[in-house]
Order: sequence, then structure tokens, then C-alpha cells
Amino acid sequence: MSDSSKNPAPQSFSAAELLQELFPGSEDAPQDMSGQPTLGLYPVADGRLALVHGRQLAEFTPLHGQAKNALHCDLCHHTRSPSEATIYRVVVAQRRSRYITLCRSTEHCQSRAGRAGLEALAERVFPVESGAEMF
Repeated sequence: MSDSSKNPAPQSFSAAELLQELFPGSEDAPQDMSGQPTLGLYPVADGRLALVHGRQLAEFTPLHGQAKNALHCDLCHHTRSPSEATIYRVVVAQRRSRYITLCRSTEHCQSRAGRAGLEALAERVFPVESGAEMF
């Protein structure tokens, strides 16, 4: 007989719970200092990233394996070696995914891309049809 309390099943969190964790105490769509809807790429766990754009949330899951050739970052548009970039999968609809290449240094990549680059990336990903509307 096995005791299920020793090996609990992995928990899955809703997009709303994840957004609440990223932005505690937010009652409405999170906003930045200028009052614009939050827009950013945030590390979550296990190498995953969360793209937040106002009330929308998309989860980027890294693909395992090593690319052999240089990769072009879809956010900052710099060419990177396979050790400096990762390919991510983001589910945008039932049985439909997009593959996005991003620099491993998310913070520096976002600063190079600026808000315009993040908005362009968000336009490629959103709206996610899997209920990513948060509030």
C-alpha cells in the first residue's frame, strides 16, 4: 500500500493565481508607474517565462535540446549562440502553439527591445484562447 501524502501530485495553478503571485494585492489589471497596463516577461519556475500584458497571461515553456546553429531572438532581434538563447513553446489555442526564440538573459533582452518590442511580441501571442483573460 502506498501513501499518497508522501508523493503529492504536482499542483497546477490557474493563470489568475499566477498573476496574483506576480502582482500581490492587485484588484484590477496590474499597471506600471505611468498607469499603462503591465507589459513584461517574468521568470516563473523550471525555466518557464510568463508574458503579462494587462489582463492577459501566456506561459512560455522552454524546449529541451540544444540547437546547432545561431538563433535569432524574436524579442530584441539579436542573433545569439545556442548557449545564449532558448526556444520556447506557448500554447495559443487548443492544439495550436507558437514557437518563440528568446535570449536567456530576459532582463537585458527586454531592455534592448523596449516597450515597442514587447508590444510586438504580445501581438504575436495574444489573445490566447485558453482562458487567459484574468479579471
